[in-house]
Amino acid sequence: MATESTVRNRRKVRDGVVLSNKMDKTVVVRVQRRVQHPLYGKTVLRSRRFKAHDEIGCDVGDYVEIVETRPLSKEKRWRVSRVIEKVK
Repeated sequence: MATESTVRNRRKVRDGVVLSNKMDKTVVVRVQRRVQHPLYGKTVLRSRRFKAHDEIGCDVGDYVEIVETRPLSKEKRWRVSRVIEKVK
């Protein structure tokens, strides 16, 4: 079994597309995941929007990696760790 310190340091990491950057140092990121439909077995796309802290300065359409962090505001619990692909 892992010790308490190694379990505590693991943070959730997600990849997504920036939908909005109109707020100050905050971006809205859409994260998509593929799940199988429970009855029919077809693969379905499910998406969720996260508000993330942005010190880098992302543009709408950028593909970014977000990391879970401590609560920064009422809805912000993620921060942008890196830009995977810039929008063209």
